[in-house]
Amino acid sequence: MRAVIQRVTHAQVTVEGEVVAKIGRGLLILLGVAPGDTLATAEQMADKIAHLRIFEDENEKMNLSVLDVGGEAIVVSQFTLYADTSRGRRPSFIGAAKPDLAEPLVSAFTRMLIERGVPAQTGVFGAHMAVALVNDGPVTVIMAF
Repeated sequence: MRAVIQRVTHAQVTVEGEVVAKIGRGLLILLGVAPGDTLATAEQMADKIAHLRIFEDENEKMNLSVLDVGGEAIVVSQFTLYADTSRGRRPSFIGAAKPDLAEPLVSAFTRMLIERGVPAQTGVFGAHMAVALVNDGPVTVIMAF
């Protein structure tokens, strides 16, 4: 499982002209699933992200988590995080999980964030999405399990 985590002041996901997810301060999480990923992988990732200290405290030090600041999250499934660009000019995505594995794990990951106290929304799995955000900092973290 791979995630690109962006600290945002606000973000939204639009599908076919309709806003399907919208948050204020929090995290935009682009999540990729690999064939070997399991519920245990999703749980480990959700726990780590919920407690990741990437928000600034009163001394402008990154000491606070999304939980500490009362933030929210949007989870966007992104198979392209498993792009292999080592050969040719067109990426290969054979390292990404098939939808029948990826979709339930993305849903489970989102539920796990919510269970940990992070209000979370999602994009629409498999849809063409327009993702808009204001990256705060900018702070972007790449995580892999």
